Amino acid sequence: MTETPTTVLLCSCEDTMRLHPSAVRAAVPGAEVRTVRHACGADLEAFRATGGDGATVVACTAMSSLFEAVAASDGRPGDLRFVNVRETAGWSAEGDRAGPKTAALVAAALQETAAVPTVTFESEGRALVVGAGQGAADAARALQDRLEVTLLVPDVGAILPSRRDRFALVEGRARAVRGHLGAFQVTVDGHAPAAPSSRQAIRTGARQDGVVVPADILVDLTGGPAFVTAADLRPGYVRADPRDRAAVAEALLAATDLVGTFDKPRFIDFSESLCAHSRSRKSGCRRCLDVCPTGAISPAADHVVIDPFVCAGCGSCASVCPTGAASYALPAADGLMRRLRALMLGYRAAGGESPVVLFHDDGHGADLIEALARFGDGLPARVLPVAVNEITRVGPEQIAALFAYGASAVRFLGRARPRHDLGALAGAMTLMEPVLSALGYGDGLVGLIETDDPDALFAALATVGGTAGALRPATFLPTGPKRAVFDLALAQLHAVAPTPVDAVALPAGAPFGRVVVDTDGCTLCLACTSACPTAALGDNPDRPMLTFDESLCVQCGLCASTCPERVITLEPRLAFVRPGAQRQVIKEEEPFCCISCGKPFGTRSTIERVAAKLAGAHWMFSGDGGRADLVRMCDTCRVTAVTRRALDPYAGPDRPKPRTSDDHVRARASMGQSEDSA
Repeated sequence: MTETPTTVLLCSCEDTMRLHPSAVRAAVPGAEVRTVRHACGADLEAFRATGGDGATVVACTAMSSLFEAVAASDGRPGDLRFVNVRETAGWSAEGDRAGPKTAALVAAALQETAAVPTVTFESEGRALVVGAGQGAADAARALQDRLEVTLLVPDVGAILPSRRDRFALVEGRARAVRGHLGAFQVTVDGHAPAAPSSRQAIRTGARQDGVVVPADILVDLTGGPAFVTAADLRPGYVRADPRDRAAVAEALLAATDLVGTFDKPRFIDFSESLCAHSRSRKSGCRRCLDVCPTGAISPAADHVVIDPFVCAGCGSCASVCPTGAASYALPAADGLMRRLRALMLGYRAAGGESPVVLFHDDGHGADLIEALARFGDGLPARVLPVAVNEITRVGPEQIAALFAYGASAVRFLGRARPRHDLGALAGAMTLMEPVLSALGYGDGLVGLIETDDPDALFAALATVGGTAGALRPATFLPTGPKRAVFDLALAQLHAVAPTPVDAVALPAGAPFGRVVVDTDGCTLCLACTSACPTAALGDNPDRPMLTFDESLCVQCGLCASTCPERVITLEPRLAFVRPGAQRQVIKEEEPFCCISCGKPFGTRSTIERVAAKLAGAHWMFSGDGGRADLVRMCDTCRVTAVTRRALDPYAGPDRPKPRTSDDHVRARASMGQSEDSA
């Protein structure tokens, strides 16, 4: 499984856990596996001896900073990686049986990870404190020696003036907030700066509405609803309840640290050309807009835009994006898939059975697993933990691939009180459950564990039942964009399924399915083909024809909203047996050829229907002179015929003479005379 020389250093952490070198050798063929008792202390020279041009995996993360410092001082050229097998495998009541898990974790750690681009925040320390009363003034005074402070309060009369105040005082109410650290824009109504000549009480100048106040840091001490969505995830936005002095002190301390240059990962790679949001001012896919918890996504013409400064990296947009326009970059989708592949193949190679994959984040999840290892029985031997930036970044493609690789269950570890909406993750689980059930893998195989209690985590994992899983677990290598990886994972999932079926019905909103066209009402105008963002609907340049490729359909609904005849509906489903690259012909008609030049320019049924409706019903296409033949000509020949035959488009029957008010008066007068004579 490795192409470069690899050394694996296993440490028993002073004999507190059992090592499994033979299992690691089975999972990582060709690797040199060394075992020590105290790698960060008495056996540190054993670590120094592992230097070389290849990769070195140290099965310890607790002392990674020490090993990195030693490697830097030694100038070792090789790639240095770390993996936690102590809290995740060794410190467990089933640690003696954790050999396959240890091997799997080491194999996954050897996968390459690409560098992630970053975005940079610039903060000069301009802080806007929004609050009320003397408490807000005290907060501004606490910050004024470290930051350039502006205090915004609804009533300056509640604040006592002081010569020691060096902050700007403004009366008004914040109506709207946009932006992020270093670039906040706060819209204020009733904006009135305090007069510097205020004596016994603070006076203000003229009031203005809609004044935009810029700020690098926004300190919200109002105690009311947050000014931004997902406030705890917005860089530069600090919020505390003014009644909680400890929380206010903590918020002010955090604000003082927000000065300078800061980098954060650009979590999402976005390709406008793949976006299926809208076409011709008709809305299509809105999946990312509906699940983004921070409001970082907004419409822009035919696609959406993602503000990388506001994006908090939950990955929900990438999880629900059906085309791959939004893809996660920490790591990239195919990078995570390769890590999962190495994990599952390594577990099987070391003799593991019925693995349960547990996705968790690096913060809450890792802490809970550590607490379970230190104070409880630890994770079961068949539970393989996978750390990700956010569990919401996992999509249906990863779930499908795991079951194709032989997983018996997948669980997600979340907080008892989630920081943001888990709708995207719930959608991925809802999508895959009927697929796994229909293919014979079982029911209830994908689930969410929401807890802050390590004992509750252990109890939830203990109840995860076993399943036969895939008949012959797949070994495919996932590469390419998201949609291609998903299609490959689904094909492999179907190929190794216990009871394969041709198609599975999916819930509404699923990104797979077909379009159903009422062919009797379809006129082959082909408006749907120009609106389709993925080319699932197509035409034939040689004859009137509407074709469809179900493997490309993302169920965005643009075709249905564009169709002038309203004959298109969507059917969410997942079809495993597809006609390959051959498209399905939905409707085809004989072309109508121009009676003058013979060029096909429309469908026979449409031209004949139009000609029949106009015949004898409109003066322009009745009578002699070949006027009716114009409908049966292409646009070029029609212009030529009109010119040569000198057909006057205004030579119609005389129009009725306009009736004026005088005509109506005379008519009423004549009617009155007739009645008198009668």
